[in-house]
Amino acid sequence: MYLRHLQVTDFRSWPQADLALEPGPVVLVGQNGRGKTNLLEAIGYVATLGSHRVATDAPLIRHGCERALVRVAVVNDDRELTVELEITAGRANRARVNRGAVGKPRDVLGILRTVLFSPEDLALVRGDPSERRRFMDELLVLRAPRYAGVRADYEKVLKQRNALLKTAGKRRTGREDPYALSTLDVWDDHLSVAGAALLAARLNLIADLGPYAAEAYMGVAPDSRPASIAYKSSLGEALPPGYGVAGGERADTEVLRELLLKGLADVRKNELERGISLVGPHRDELELILGEAPAKGYASHGESWSFALALRLGSYELLRGEAGEPVLLLDDVFAELDRKRRARLAEVAAGAEQVLITAAVDEDVPAELAGSRFLVADGEVNRA
Repeated sequence: MYLRHLQVTDFRSWPQADLALEPGPVVLVGQNGRGKTNLLEAIGYVATLGSHRVATDAPLIRHGCERALVRVAVVNDDRELTVELEITAGRANRARVNRGAVGKPRDVLGILRTVLFSPEDLALVRGDPSERRRFMDELLVLRAPRYAGVRADYEKVLKQRNALLKTAGKRRTGREDPYALSTLDVWDDHLSVAGAALLAARLNLIADLGPYAAEAYMGVAPDSRPASIAYKSSLGEALPPGYGVAGGERADTEVLRELLLKGLADVRKNELERGISLVGPHRDELELILGEAPAKGYASHGESWSFALALRLGSYELLRGEAGEPVLLLDDVFAELDRKRRARLAEVAAGAEQVLITAAVDEDVPAELAGSRFLVADGEVNRA
């Protein structure tokens, strides 16, 4: 898979940018603040319908404009598809494939698959659990686009259930409200169905990703402690021990649904008092482990970078082994890495069908990744 063309209009700092691209390494060189990252962000948005830098779409639209456009031409197995996304703040976005409208923007997911490594990835190791949950869910969607719908369904049910818990809690004056509690039973059932589907997918993902991430970490930090990943569920010890483990039992959605229902019943009193759902995938965590200690709080700066890089390289190897190579996006990361880590990343990138790299200066890019080159300056991007 590779990008043959990228065009953006009123996206971030760009009134207009138009790039004809080729397979292999593509390097965007320019001083910081000139919009290099914005172009990679636009590509990543087509693949995930989200930004790796901000949580909402509004900042993606150039100041003073009503909408932003991103258009890409993607070649996969000699078949080319053009995807166009229209991003509008405060309104539903629109999408087209080969200039024909699609039902929902998420219908374009899967046409372009990317793995992006950026300085923000340090938050995967040092940030809140929400960062790691987001990492899992985005990788799920890249692996199987239908999980975008599963995640959306779960978030919708969770929002409705939390609203009901707050209402029921306010009504309690010493006696429980039978109507509110009976309605809560219905939402428990909805949450268990959507939550079991998302939880099973995450557990199977971590079982499959674990060996790739461990191997990638060994490659970039051979002198460090061994790295591993594990899924920590709000179900605690009730979760079958073989779930989420490489070579273990594949997660069964019906088993998980029953466990979620029981877990919700066990914490209902606390939930009514606090007005929030306490069991489910939204409370789960991806544990990153070095040796026998958690990486967060114990890993050095270099080990943290290595773990973040291992997660991305592991994701890349997982995806390329299942449905062809994704496009690799490396946003200004070589300057952050030492010689050994740069060499390992360059080795992987050199073998990619296409890799797009941003750098402030030519010297930051390893020689084997020279490839085609664009200069980014003064609001323009031109082939060198």
